[in-house]
Amino acid sequence: MSTPLSGPAAEPLSGGPARQLVILLHGVGVDGSDLFGLVPYIAPALPDAAFIAPDAPHAYDMAPFGRQWFSLADRSNAALAAGIRATAPLLDAFIDSQLAARGLEDQHLALVGFSQGTMMSLHLGPRRARPAAAIVGFSGAVVAPEALASELACRPRILLIHGDSDEVVNPDCLPAAEAALASFGIPVITEVRPGLGHGIDGPGLTLATAFLRQSFGLDA
Repeated sequence: MSTPLSGPAAEPLSGGPARQLVILLHGVGVDGSDLFGLVPYIAPALPDAAFIAPDAPHAYDMAPFGRQWFSLADRSNAALAAGIRATAPLLDAFIDSQLAARGLEDQHLALVGFSQGTMMSLHLGPRRARPAAAIVGFSGAVVAPEALASELACRPRILLIHGDSDEVVNPDCLPAAEAALASFGIPVITEVRPGLGHGIDGPGLTLATAFLRQSFGLDA
């Protein structure tokens, strides 16, 4: 757990200093390069943004390859929450270091997660001292949201996107997450993608990109 996170990164297309930072958090069984594949589609709309997709810190314990943020061997809420909490400080420190390296603050930050990466984002985002500009979560869930009653520190803007045919993370996790986060005054927008399984489609990515631009104040 003491090894710093690292993964593929890209500096702004503009060639200038980064004015925004987008951190992409992958799902279980892959690594940072998986979600980093979204960058060519997002970056043209965010020419002053830097991107980085860290590899999760743990080897995937249910296959001989890939990484995981936390184990899924025990899928009880208590076990999932404990796994997320164990990894959160490492990710929190990584976010701080990446912002500091670019002279940026949380208002210049967006977290984009998929599946486990969404779960990490939704855990950590509202617990940071200052809100990120945006959190985008694909095909994820909020784990043990009741803990926010005593741990909520900020209210970042959140967009959640989920396929209605997701066979891995139940689509019912979307309205459940929306209700839980909204109950703490966190602004949440949701989008259900018809016919989509556990993945990201073009319309969902377009919506996410527009949300990032708006959240960074790039659209009048």
